[in-house]
Amino acid sequence: MDTSSRDHGYPAPASRRRSGVDVIATADAVRRNVEQVIEGKPDVVRVATTVLFAGGHLLVEDVPGVGKTVLAKALARSVDASLRRIQFTPDLLPSDITGVTIYDQTSGEFRFRPGAVFANVVIGDEINRASPKTQAALLEAMEEHQVTIDGTTRALPDPFMVVATQNPVEMDGTFPLPEAQRDRFMAQVSMGYPSPRAEFDMLEHHGVTDPLSVLRPVTSAAEIAACVGAISRLHTSDALRQYVVDVVSATREHPSVRLGASPRASLQLLRAARAHAALAGRDHVIPEDVTAMAPAVLGHRVLLRRGRNDLSAGEVVADVIAGVRVPTQRASR
Repeated sequence: MDTSSRDHGYPAPASRRRSGVDVIATADAVRRNVEQVIEGKPDVVRVATTVLFAGGHLLVEDVPGVGKTVLAKALARSVDASLRRIQFTPDLLPSDITGVTIYDQTSGEFRFRPGAVFANVVIGDEINRASPKTQAALLEAMEEHQVTIDGTTRALPDPFMVVATQNPVEMDGTFPLPEAQRDRFMAQVSMGYPSPRAEFDMLEHHGVTDPLSVLRPVTSAAEIAACVGAISRLHTSDALRQYVVDVVSATREHPSVRLGASPRASLQLLRAARAHAALAGRDHVIPEDVTAMAPAVLGHRVLLRRGRNDLSAGEVVADVIAGVRVPTQRASR
């Protein structure tokens, strides 16, 4: 019996290989690689890996110094693909991200100079330190995997993933991330402080050398793209899709919420659930895949009513999941 996926809480796989690519082995390799530098955060690494294989974008929010950028770099360096890092600052221009058309005096022609977004993996460091206008330069890229400049549309590489970090909005020098920008991210995770033991191990293992300096790719961009394609074809029943719709719709009706999750959230939740199922070795999605990914996918999309501080966004999502009827196993197959 194949038990290679049990070490991180997944059941034994029913079928490892889909469309010529070993999804589970590839995902396990990425996860183990990232965990070399991220101590004591298996749930965060699991969500980050799932988002990568779902073909989504990841937002990492927390206070400075807890490893947000390290997580982003570790995930990016685990894939042998083009990588660009953007340090978001108040003076960053949209053209720095998307690119610009310049006049070449030597040739007498206009030439396009690609911006930092033209890469397989783009790390947006402290994304909410830039103005909303600059943040908006990522909207088309993240949604449509293309950019339009001077009337010309240019495709971005495949796969394409944005891993962005942001500081809490209460901190100095930050701009609130617009709702439209937040909605482009499939999932959001918070690092949190490490446990005392994990912090002790970090001092022992990482106190002398930079752990990222020894990290090597364990898969390729082409293999990730093949995994994303295979996962997108995972079976989802009508009952399961209805469950996703019911969960997302319930966020819009919760009394503590002034703006619930959008229809885009339904699509993202289903994609994330498919990836979660595939990494668990299943060829179909079950309700547990939806509930496992719902907090990370829906939490940052739920805006609470002002003055209603009795529940956090995470608690609202948990409340919603508890109140929505779960389809039976037979119906979800």
